[in-house]
Amino acid sequence: MDEIDRAIEREELDRALAIEASRGHYARCWEVASAQECAGCGAGIPEARREAVPGVQLCVDCQTEAERHARQYGRK
Repeated sequence: MDEIDRAIEREELDRALAIEASRGHYARCWEVASAQECAGCGAGIPEARREAVPGVQLCVDCQTEAERHARQYGRK
């Protein structure tokens, strides 16, 4: 195994750990019920999204825009 292979393995491990940490974060932090309507635009939030993201308050489009805005202005 060379240096590039080790770097790829490390990146994959870091990504997996970040995903798991994020899942745990949502499980702990979102104690509020998932919204049925988007807080941003008022559109309905599908049941599958409400189940996949506990405490979800935004539809996919509004969440995407919020994340883009956060990245643009250096927020997480």
